[in-house]
Amino acid sequence: MSRVPALSGESTRLLAGARLLVLDVDGTLTDGSVTYLGDVELARFHVHDGQGLVWLRQAGVELSWISGRGSTAVEKRAAELGVKELHLGVGAKGAVLADVQRRLAIAPAETVAMGDDLVDLAWLARAALFVAPADARPEVRARAGLVTAAGGGAGAVRELCEAWLSAKGLWRERVERASVAEERAARAGE
Repeated sequence: MSRVPALSGESTRLLAGARLLVLDVDGTLTDGSVTYLGDVELARFHVHDGQGLVWLRQAGVELSWISGRGSTAVEKRAAELGVKELHLGVGAKGAVLADVQRRLAIAPAETVAMGDDLVDLAWLARAALFVAPADARPEVRARAGLVTAAGGGAGAVRELCEAWLSAKGLWRERVERASVAEERAARAGE
């Protein structure tokens, strides 16, 4: 069953016209935990979020991750998913987003941002739609135009990706393609 959230007409319109998704990492793409194995920092990502990001990228959406922290695990996951705009160890998230938008020639009206903590509120002025995971800080959820049912690192990004693809009229096609592929695989195994 799809977890595409029910969107207002305005949210649907904004997603349909958006060309850039900017994401916080810790607490949005992950559950916010920091785990060390000796000197190595580990990061845990949800595979459904990653698949949703690949589909958005295939639909022509630019992806940017902007985080106050960073690790080689985050760098590796971003590379696996084709994220070209990776900015780690950032202090001024709003200024970094403004620079990304300028370089990609994408207006704030074509930008969707998702974050979970107070520092991510800097994106409110630079995005047409601000999205928060279910477990974001209450102050962040209160200012978000959309709050997902899932928490950070638990499918929140996938929910947004599905809603975005649905707003662009691409979700049903994605589901049908998966069904056809499954049928072909079943027939090949007969």
